[in-house]
Amino acid sequence: MKKIFLVSACLAGAKTRFDGEDRLEPELLHLVKEGRAIPVCPEQLGGLTTPRPPAEIQDGDGFDVLAGRAKVVTCDGRDVTTEYLRGAEEVLRLAKAWQAAGAVLKARSPACGSGEIYDGTFEGNLRPGFGVAAARLVQAGLPVFSEKSWKNK
Repeated sequence: MKKIFLVSACLAGAKTRFDGEDRLEPELLHLVKEGRAIPVCPEQLGGLTTPRPPAEIQDGDGFDVLAGRAKVVTCDGRDVTTEYLRGAEEVLRLAKAWQAAGAVLKARSPACGSGEIYDGTFEGNLRPGFGVAAARLVQAGLPVFSEKSWKNK
């Protein structure tokens, strides 16, 4: 039986990023076409539109959001934590339904980031951490990779 992975929809060529663009990684699109990867967008699954204002996690990372110690806020000050939590749970539900072996998610995203996210100041500063959906998958025991770190897995 072949392994199935979740992959950020924007990495598979879908225009689901906050700015309505994609970040196509041809190798990941190939996995989708082969039926070895399922594209997901946690923000859209959580009820947010595309395009949408950029958002960052304030006061922590995705694990802190899941624990209620941090929130996800847009650049115009709107709290979108509920939508990010809903999207994370929906991604986990899909991972379980497809019996996913793991996920390849967009680096630095407040939903998908794995290992590195923006620091919540909207000034382009990075810090160690995970996005909300990535953290939820890790909590469930699934390996999460960025588009940069997955290639040798």
